[in-house]
Amino acid sequence: MSDRARVLICDDEPQILRALRVILRDSGYEAVPVEGGEEALDAAAVRLPQAAILDLMLPDIDGVEVTKRLREWSEMPIIVLSAVGEEDAKVRALAAGADDYVTKPFGPQELVARLRAVLRRVPGDEEPTIELDGLRVDLAASTVSRGGEEIHLTPTEFKLLRVLARNRGRLMTHRALLREVWGPAWSEDTPTLRTHIANLRRKIEPDEGEPLIRTDPGVGYRIAA
Repeated sequence: MSDRARVLICDDEPQILRALRVILRDSGYEAVPVEGGEEALDAAAVRLPQAAILDLMLPDIDGVEVTKRLREWSEMPIIVLSAVGEEDAKVRALAAGADDYVTKPFGPQELVARLRAVLRRVPGDEEPTIELDGLRVDLAASTVSRGGEEIHLTPTEFKLLRVLARNRGRLMTHRALLREVWGPAWSEDTPTLRTHIANLRRKIEPDEGEPLIRTDPGVGYRIAA
């Protein structure tokens, strides 16, 4: 990632737009501020940024529609900003192609961490091993170990861990995980996903300390970067 990656920021509240500009500037990014959805689409079309941060509630077209239109021609990472109580719009934005969300009011460190995570593109070739807080995931050999001792996972549990590990730091929605691991026909079967996540946690997470797999209630799961 370039130290001066360009990030499109779209919010109709001047104080939030100013705050976003300062946060991004202090973190080494170049902010491209706009106040409306149509303006955001125009700015992205003129010069495609490396990422976008979009408010969900905009005066002309909302963040969900902006996300849909950007996804028609761009793969750039998109983070949406949501207020408390906008869960439905947040889920629709993720379904439309947003990569993550941040809830207002947000802390600068959280926002920058989410931005860095979505900018960290997964390489085309699989990494041979991934280290996750003492857990060693060998993608080539399809094995998992902690402290030199192998942990037995079922094929489905390993596929689920592989998707989460290769997208570490990024929120993976229920639908995305179900489609990746079980296929499109299972994309609404959230109870099956929850059962396998519970079994996976029981096997790979230490008895003490922070959980390895984090839950975004009602939305999905992530492994911290």
